[in-house]
Amino acid sequence: MAQASSGFRLRIGHRRISVLFIGLGVFTLFTLFFALPSAVPTGPSLSKSLADHSLALPKYSEFSLPKYTDKLNPFRPASHKPPDQKNSKYGGSSWYSNWNWRSPFSSTTTMDESRSLLPPLRDRTPIYCYYDTTIERDAAITDAESALLLTWRRAWWAQGFKPIILSAAEAMNNPLYREMQGAEMNPTLKKDMMRWLAWDNMGGGLLADYRLLPMGSRQEHLLSFLRRGEFPELTRWEDLGGALFAGPQPRIAKVMTEALQNRQKKTAKDLISAVSSDNFRVDPSHEAIAYYDRKTIERVYPKIAEGDAANRAQSLQSLNVLINYHLHNTWQDLFSLGIAVLKPMPTHTTTLIEPAVELAKRLATCHDSPIPSSCPPNLPKCTPCVSSYPMKIATPARYKNKTDIYTIGTVPHPYTLRLLEAFRDDIDVAHIRRETERDRWLYRVFQELVGTGITAAGRVVTFKDTVAAEYATSRSLWLTDDEDSPLQDADWWFGFAIPKNVTDDGKSETPVPGPERRPKPVHDPADGPIPSDEELAREPELLMRAREVGKSKEEIDIRVREAAEAWNLADTEAWRFARAFLARSRVERQQWEKEESKYAGGAGRDRSDDDRQSGRTRWKDDEK
Repeated sequence: MAQASSGFRLRIGHRRISVLFIGLGVFTLFTLFFALPSAVPTGPSLSKSLADHSLALPKYSEFSLPKYTDKLNPFRPASHKPPDQKNSKYGGSSWYSNWNWRSPFSSTTTMDESRSLLPPLRDRTPIYCYYDTTIERDAAITDAESALLLTWRRAWWAQGFKPIILSAAEAMNNPLYREMQGAEMNPTLKKDMMRWLAWDNMGGGLLADYRLLPMGSRQEHLLSFLRRGEFPELTRWEDLGGALFAGPQPRIAKVMTEALQNRQKKTAKDLISAVSSDNFRVDPSHEAIAYYDRKTIERVYPKIAEGDAANRAQSLQSLNVLINYHLHNTWQDLFSLGIAVLKPMPTHTTTLIEPAVELAKRLATCHDSPIPSSCPPNLPKCTPCVSSYPMKIATPARYKNKTDIYTIGTVPHPYTLRLLEAFRDDIDVAHIRRETERDRWLYRVFQELVGTGITAAGRVVTFKDTVAAEYATSRSLWLTDDEDSPLQDADWWFGFAIPKNVTDDGKSETPVPGPERRPKPVHDPADGPIPSDEELAREPELLMRAREVGKSKEEIDIRVREAAEAWNLADTEAWRFARAFLARSRVERQQWEKEESKYAGGAGRDRSDDDRQSGRTRWKDDEK
């Protein structure tokens, strides 16, 4: 009975499954013929597509993919060049600032082979100091204070700020100036109020004493915070007194109004003591800045304090030399592994990198100091520079991305490099096409960093990041073969006065006669082969020939130069980018320097700029 019952259920199961399959089949056919056609975009019929030997592709209307291939299409419609930007030409270079600056090749955006694509200029946060030009001073003291102001401006500029010197002219433009003039107050408080009035007139931001300087890495948290320029609260720093303030204009005006209404203003000596302490947020952290006030000088540098009583002008000059020594020594401490002057091509390029080597030697030497082996007030445990143990200078072939190595590179024009490699001055288009490798300079420089499998376009992007990324300028400097002497305005790039002459290492040598007994310098194989005297004598001639071809208007010279550029697109892009980036930095500073020279009686002005411009440097000679 149980078996019969089981068999009956089995037969019923088969019938139900058959019915289920039939139902599913009907539902599937119904869906295919009635539901899907309404969801599928209407297209050409199959017969027509087959007849035309073409397939209908779906059209994306709601979203579209970027057409990267359009830039590579030689038959695309012509496009106008982007308009010229203000101050975008200098020394034969031209550029266009755009957020698309990391494109491998600038011409895809600029529509101009000779126009480089650079990152937009970063806004510099203004930092103000007050200098009273109404006080009568001796000429010697005026010059010494102006030199100290120049050091202040140069140091903050190198850290990414816009240093501006204020005077009584800005203070008198403030509506509160008349009220202050009619109030009875301590003369010292009145002097402090003048700088606050001038600061308030400029809209707030940062106010500093010109004896307060940045003394640390560009990546220090305090300097990064100040560079952002966002100060919602009125802030001062512990133990710095009135040397540094940050705040918005409404809070500044409120504090000054409170000080003018304070009944104790006859006895208060500065604005901090004339108002409630609740007006300020006090920040205890200030390791990245050094303050050379009177108390610090008397406590740490008594030699300068003693000279101040005898001859103030000479004491200010000594203080300025000491500050430059500390700025230079702090920079040297940041790069403990030394300076790398890149020499990717081991032969026949010694003269090419000579300006970079000369600059490296000046950076590695010890700065003059009235107090040798002293440290900045904020870095009492520094490592003072010692002439007998200078910074190491190497000439490696590969770039190394290390924070404790400062890199100086010389980017040659492809024609210059091919001429030096061939070691003859009569190369032609056939030689470039048949006997030279493409984009060899970039390949060798970044071979260790990115390997050998990356394309030339990828190496260009790496190069641009190395030159112009956020903190790149504080770790490297990239010159071009146009520079036949060390960088003229290097003081502004590094933030201190670079020694003009290279001092000896302080080590004794065997006196003459007997030079054969002197120890020979140890050569590092990583620096490449030592050139012979014949090669060193020949290299300057070839380098001069390359520069003549670069300026030549003769058709044969233009043809071979353009052939070198076309055969080495990536190297050419790198050369133009480095040249334009350095040119733009000069334009930015010179325009700012020209504008600021109109104010504060020209105090803190860099007089050497006038000498450089009157000397007509190579950049000026080539300027269009």
